[in-house]
Amino acid sequence: MTTESQTEIIASHGGIHALDVARAHGVETMFTLSGAHVVPMYDAAVTTEPKMPIIDVRHEPTAVFAAEAIGKLTRTPGLAVLTAGPGVTNGVSPVAQASFAGSPLVVIGGRAPNNRWGTGSLQEIDHPPIFESISKSAVTARTVDEIAPTLDTAFSLAGSSHRGPTFVDVPMDEFFNSTTTTISSAGGSPAPIEPDAGALATIAGLLRDSARPVLVLGTDVWADRAEQAALHLVQETGIPVIANGMGRGIIPGGHPQLVTKARSTAFNQADLVIVVGTPLDFRLGYGVFGGKDGATPARTVHLADSPGQVSAHADLAASASGDLTSVFTGLLSSLQSQHGSRPDWSPWLSTLQTEVAAATERDSVLLSAEADPIHPARIYGELLPRLADDAVVIGDGGDFVSFAGKFVEPKRPGGWLDPGPYGCLGAGMGAAMAARIARPSSQVVLLYGDGAAGMSLMDVDTLVRHNLPIVMIVGNNSAWGLEKGPMQWLYGYDVAADLAPQTRYDQVVTALGGGGEMVTDPKQIGPAIDRAFASGVPYLVNVMTDVDAAYPRATTGI
Repeated sequence: MTTESQTEIIASHGGIHALDVARAHGVETMFTLSGAHVVPMYDAAVTTEPKMPIIDVRHEPTAVFAAEAIGKLTRTPGLAVLTAGPGVTNGVSPVAQASFAGSPLVVIGGRAPNNRWGTGSLQEIDHPPIFESISKSAVTARTVDEIAPTLDTAFSLAGSSHRGPTFVDVPMDEFFNSTTTTISSAGGSPAPIEPDAGALATIAGLLRDSARPVLVLGTDVWADRAEQAALHLVQETGIPVIANGMGRGIIPGGHPQLVTKARSTAFNQADLVIVVGTPLDFRLGYGVFGGKDGATPARTVHLADSPGQVSAHADLAASASGDLTSVFTGLLSSLQSQHGSRPDWSPWLSTLQTEVAAATERDSVLLSAEADPIHPARIYGELLPRLADDAVVIGDGGDFVSFAGKFVEPKRPGGWLDPGPYGCLGAGMGAAMAARIARPSSQVVLLYGDGAAGMSLMDVDTLVRHNLPIVMIVGNNSAWGLEKGPMQWLYGYDVAADLAPQTRYDQVVTALGGGGEMVTDPKQIGPAIDRAFASGVPYLVNVMTDVDAAYPRATTGI
């Protein structure tokens, strides 16, 4: 249940109204790039109590990516404030990423003034139609009196299942206007949706009859605060688990039932796959499992946080939706209440554990490779033993980050960030800012492909100005690796896939006030990472890697 609070606002300008609502919904940091259309928001942040930190970046996408990552990490909506016109339109790709990933995010945009609308004032453009297809709502608060209630609705929508971004723009003259009003804000989300008990009983029956089940845990399990219920179900049932997105870490790395390293065998031979909290998209074979190596096709079950997220394209044996904690507890209760002996999946789990052990042994060869040029896997061989259990690891790149997905298994939930299914490069810098703010005592490691690094490294300036130390590691193969290999395979040549050899991204960071170094010897990777963690500044380790050491990809995403 949510409680309603009322705050009296007397003759305050629109920026104060907006910030009051944001605070009521748990916002603690504003991400922005300075713009005249939204300066009332800045005035509110520095003149009202409690003051709100303003993280001002060098390119608007970083602000929105940072706010999105705050939403992911804290599970309350992040806030980005963008000035009108190009400031707002620069936020389109990050908002699309938040939409695909189900991240709670509110973007407030400036807008050309009402009293000049239609006359061609600076940066006059109607923003909401641009955002309608990639947000839960996109509206204009047309008067100062509309700012508070419009934003209250936007924050409530962004933070309720299924989570996602909302957009509100405010005409410049109305932002500066003052009015006397009483803001009535719930400051929270609606009551949770209860799943259908009959549907859960059906799924429990399918699970009881299964000999080779697999449970997939996705991002929404974390976002819906269902990680403890998920872990309890897994431990009580003995079911094998594969982690997806921010579902990584819910079952701690090294747990005997975590069989992500045996993903291929698990999905090919399973007779039942239960997917929770993630779409049945290209990452999960569009929901088609089993049928390999003589096995019959698997039955697929989809469990989601809200009805609209249940797959409409897959052939489902069953589905349910609602609060995911209730889904897990209801499924376990139904399974335990059904007659018959408890299912014994230990032979199936043992098969997958054998595959995990074999994969781990194969991985150890790559993780310790002495190859020259450096194999990208060697970087992870040096990084993994240096990661604390509460580290936040952020992926921003193609092949290099795919290796991270293969080797990095977080020990705790909420410790892994990547662009999600939208695949938007350049998101990592903003995410790293958010991680340092949300987890001030944790290691924050940003894993960059060299292509992605080129999209956002200027915002190291922001890290330095706001004292946000992070460790950046670049797997520098001097190419767009995801395109170079496939073009060679298709055509026998590649074009527009090469970058300048051995670019000194580390020197970019040092020029902006951080630290960094280039590494060409695999034996020096570990010591360089140690220096990065000990530096207390934004620090980039620029590792020259082998362009021919491509990630063995099973899907092209099509």
